[in-house]
Amino acid sequence: MAAPNTLTATDIARQIDSGALTAEAVVRAHLDRIDLRDKDVLAWTHFAREAALECAKVLDRGPRKGLLHGVPMGVKDIIDSVDQPTGYGSPIYAKHQPLADAATVALAKDAGAILLGKTVTTEFANRHPGPTRNPHNPAHTPGGSSSGSAAAVADFQVTLATGTQTGGSVIRPGAFCGVVAYKPTYGHFPIAGMKANTEWLDTIGAYARSVEDIALFRAALMAIPFRPIEKLDSPPRIAICYTPHRDELQAEAVTAIENAAVAFRKAGAQVREMDLPTPVNTMRAGQHTLSAFDGPRAHADDARRSYDLLSQSIREDKLAKGATIDYATWVAARLLGERGRAAVDSMFSDIDVILTAPAKGEAPLGLERTGDATFNLLWTFLWMPCVTLPYARGPKGLPVGIQLVGRQHDDERLLNMAAWARAALT
Repeated sequence: MAAPNTLTATDIARQIDSGALTAEAVVRAHLDRIDLRDKDVLAWTHFAREAALECAKVLDRGPRKGLLHGVPMGVKDIIDSVDQPTGYGSPIYAKHQPLADAATVALAKDAGAILLGKTVTTEFANRHPGPTRNPHNPAHTPGGSSSGSAAAVADFQVTLATGTQTGGSVIRPGAFCGVVAYKPTYGHFPIAGMKANTEWLDTIGAYARSVEDIALFRAALMAIPFRPIEKLDSPPRIAICYTPHRDELQAEAVTAIENAAVAFRKAGAQVREMDLPTPVNTMRAGQHTLSAFDGPRAHADDARRSYDLLSQSIREDKLAKGATIDYATWVAARLLGERGRAAVDSMFSDIDVILTAPAKGEAPLGLERTGDATFNLLWTFLWMPCVTLPYARGPKGLPVGIQLVGRQHDDERLLNMAAWARAALT
C-alpha cells in the first residue's frame, strides 16, 4: 500500500470512507514526512501537530463530514486562520493571531479538511522571498509568492494547499515545483480574510497532485456541489499562444509546448498557433500599473506605523512606485483590462483552450528572487482561469510545466480539458 502522504485527496477521502484508512493515520504520515524533510525545504511558518492529530481523531469518531473528510491541507500565510498565527511574511505581524478564519479556510474545515499549518509566503505576497527552497534542488527557488504551499505539496508534506495570485504567484510556483496548480476565474474563490495586495487582481488558488483533486478542492472552497471530472465529448480545439514575449522563453519551455502539441494532436486535438488581439499586447504594463497603484493603499497602515520593518522591495516596488501613478493612469489600466477581456472572450468561438508557458523555463538558481511572472501577468489581468500541469524536465533536471488557460467563468470545462491533457501527455 502506498504511504498515506503520497495519496491524492480523492484516494484519501475514498479510503477513509471505506474504512481502509483513518484520518489519524493520514495525518501522522504527513507529520512524519514534515519531520524528515522540512529542515531542507522550509515550507512552513507554523504547523499544528497536536491540533491536527486531535482534529483527525474527532473525524474518525464521527460520521463523514464532507468532501475533504480527513484530507490534510496547508494554507498560505497571507490568509487568516483563527487557531493558528498568521504573519503575512512580515516581521510586523510576527505575533499576529486573527480573530476569525478566512472564508476559504472555514469552508475547507466545514468540508472536513485538517489544517496542518501555515505555509511560507513572500512578504505580503509580493517579491521579497521567504526561506522556502525548491524540493527538487534546494539551491533553486520554489517560485513565489506561494512558495511554501507549492513546495509542501510537491514534497508530499501535505495533500492540498491554497495560494494566492496577483501576478503569477500560484501558477509559477506550481510549475517550478512540479505540481498541479489552479488559478480560478477572478472572484470565484472568496477572498474574505486574505491580506489585500491588489483588489482588482488578487485571486486565491489551489495546489494538488491531480486534476481530480483540484475539482474536489474547488467545490469545497466555493461551497458548490461537487461534479467529478467528466470525459470530453471530443478532443479540444487548442490554440498555442506564445504571447508577445516569446523571445523571453528559455529553450526548455518552448520544447515543452511543442512536444505537448504533438501529443495533443496524436490524441485527436486540433492544434494551431494563435496571436493575441491588439488590446492585449500591452497588458503586462497594465497589470504592473494596477499592482503598483494599490501598494500605498493596501499597505497604508503598515507604512504609517512600521515603515522600518518593511523590506526595500516593498518600499520601492509598491510604495514609491505606486505613489508616482496618478488616477487617470490607473483608470486607463482598468479600461484596458475591460477591453482585453472582451477581445479575448470572443476568441473562444473557435477554440476551447489556450496552451502556453507557465514560466520562462525551469526554476532559476538562487533564493534571492522567485522568478519572472511575465507568462502569468497577462492571464491574471484578464481574469481567466489557468491550470499548470507538470510535464517535462529542464537542463538542470528541474520540472517544466505547461499552462492551459480557459474562458472566463468556464472553469469546470477547463479542468475537464486539463484532465484530458494530462492523460494525453502520459
